[in-house]
Amino acid sequence: MPFIWFGVICTILALMYVIYLRTTLPDPETLATRAVKESTKVYDRTGEIVLYDIFVGEKRTIVPWNDIPQTLRDATVVAEDANFYNHRGVDFRGIIRAVLRDIQSTSFGEGGSTITQQLVKNAILTNEKRVSRKIREIMLSIEIERKFSKDEILWMYLNQIPYGSTAYGVEAASRLYFGKPVSELTLNETAIIAAIPKAPTYYSPYGTHIEELLQRKNSILKRMYDLDYITENQYNQALEEKMVFKAQEDRLIAPHFVLMAREELIKRFGEERVSSGGFKIITTLDADFQKKAEELVTKYAAINKQRYRANNAALVALDPNNGEVLALVGSVDYFDTANEGNFNVATAQRQPGSAFKPFAYATAFDKGYPDTSILLDARTEFNPRCSPDGSQSRDRFGSACYHPGNYDLRFHGAVTMRQGLQNSFNIASVQTLHLAGINDTVDTARKMGITTLRESPPYGLALVLGGAEVRLVDITSAYGVFANDGIRNPWTLIKRIELGDGTIIEEKEDNPERVIDEQVARLMNDVLSDNNARIPTFGPNSSLYFPGRQIAAKTGTTQENRDGWLIGYSTGVAVGVWTGNNNNTPMTQAGAGISAAGPLWHAFMEETFKKITPENFPPPNPITSDKVMLNGTYVYNGQIHNILYYVDRNNPLGPIPQNPAADPQFANWEWSAQRYFQVTIPQPTPGPVDTPFPSPTPTPLPPLEDAYLDKRQLRQLEKSRKFSESNRKFAGDDF
Repeated sequence: MPFIWFGVICTILALMYVIYLRTTLPDPETLATRAVKESTKVYDRTGEIVLYDIFVGEKRTIVPWNDIPQTLRDATVVAEDANFYNHRGVDFRGIIRAVLRDIQSTSFGEGGSTITQQLVKNAILTNEKRVSRKIREIMLSIEIERKFSKDEILWMYLNQIPYGSTAYGVEAASRLYFGKPVSELTLNETAIIAAIPKAPTYYSPYGTHIEELLQRKNSILKRMYDLDYITENQYNQALEEKMVFKAQEDRLIAPHFVLMAREELIKRFGEERVSSGGFKIITTLDADFQKKAEELVTKYAAINKQRYRANNAALVALDPNNGEVLALVGSVDYFDTANEGNFNVATAQRQPGSAFKPFAYATAFDKGYPDTSILLDARTEFNPRCSPDGSQSRDRFGSACYHPGNYDLRFHGAVTMRQGLQNSFNIASVQTLHLAGINDTVDTARKMGITTLRESPPYGLALVLGGAEVRLVDITSAYGVFANDGIRNPWTLIKRIELGDGTIIEEKEDNPERVIDEQVARLMNDVLSDNNARIPTFGPNSSLYFPGRQIAAKTGTTQENRDGWLIGYSTGVAVGVWTGNNNNTPMTQAGAGISAAGPLWHAFMEETFKKITPENFPPPNPITSDKVMLNGTYVYNGQIHNILYYVDRNNPLGPIPQNPAADPQFANWEWSAQRYFQVTIPQPTPGPVDTPFPSPTPTPLPPLEDAYLDKRQLRQLEKSRKFSESNRKFAGDDF
């Protein structure tokens, strides 16, 4: 009985509360526009240079119902409220569906508002997340449905809601994005307009999510076809139509950077509060560095377009000591939308090529491998089920065989890990990844800041040659971990957020985290800044070299020269450069990371010296071992074998393996070692191998020569090397 009375009392109180809210409702017939609100301004790190004024003023032109294309009305209903013409203001089934989806995904981002509710929220109420506001929204929506027809409600909606930037209503949106009245929009363009209101900043044609906008547009078209709003012919023609947006009129400084900062703010505070909260946003951007970065990207992109068929370039510079992004150029010209200038390569996922190799070497060093460890850069088959001579393309199960070559088409014999990394030898680097462990290397990269590595399926040995995708801003930040003695500071764009009266509501707090051992970081700095070690591949005076300064760097080039990378750093700044084409078309063969990305990176790095004086990296403690293959020698007791013969890859400093053949790579590596040394140097006399290791007599490395290439191939390689050298020297008067 008490429970019944409790229920009755709760019901009475709820009804009284609803009656009270009903008395506070505004007149639904007013549909008044919102009050004028204060804009938010985005500044550089000094707080003096305005990069962008997030203007809240509304550009709106009311257009008659008959001027709005039927396809735009239908696309809007499909996109926002498919049951619009059947409900009475509130779609309770839709709300329940949305709640269930939220519970299943735990994201709580699924919408359930009808077009009528959205109209009420935008024109009469606010976006505050309170139960009372939601109840008032529902009541007003029902009331509006009683007073107006469905077409009148849809007409008011299309003339009222925000479509991004300062555009409110479909006419303003049409003129902003397509430069024409709404009545002249094509089917494809109406689907774009209908796609934007769900998240006007995220889906902005001038933002960084163009691909996602086009995907949403296509899904709306597909839904319109499925529901018989359009014919199959109309659907196919719309999909084939190329989208061309009007050039953006609002000029802003550092556009890719600013829009990234704005998107981050909206995630934290919501679009309504960011647009009208009157914030003063102090960013991390160095205006001088940004101006120079844009100038250099424009200059060298023009050179690369002519010389290497690379139409685009991107640059990121950040402070590894605190993670603050100092400059960011996402494409050559943000405002050149005809050439996808608004596409932000700094946050796009691209394969990094050899720029990924340092993560494998750092993992190997952390396991105890010295930089003097010997690897064999010779033809090697890494699929254990394939013939060791590399003659197969697939194994008996249909899986691809894997026998990579080097960029210069040569093999270089016995090399140290230091030489393998600095000269970017592929075979030696794949061996290093196997010794370091694929999963452990992925873990290292993730801890250092690479956010795009998937959980499954697992990666293979091609990972070390760029088999995964990374973002330029992430990999630049990850290299900064080396510069900062193994401590990671996640990259950030915002230093401080103030209200109009100067009250600080949020200030960046450094959150440093040690993610790799200090000595590993110092050894990586020592290796990556060793100009002598990379001379065989890059020559003594490449773009990587700064006389009198200790600068660490690594290049990267992907298959068919689709991407050219150069990531490098000093003690005070990390700079990453990408060159290539947005549509993934190849550059010329000469357009490697050192050729296309090198001059741009070198020029900007020199620019940083004006403000940030590079100091020498702290030297690493030496890692020494008296063990053959780890100490720079590879002959022991008159025998030569591959490194797995003497080293347990999971415990390199421990005893020699009792059964080295248990390692799946051993047989093919051993075949390669025996084949190579039989051809290049006299085969040593066999001797005992399982006696304790004395201090071995160092054996000099064989010359860097290839036993497998004929004279014709060697002549071609010599021409290639000379051409590459001329490319390295090409940089106008800057070098």
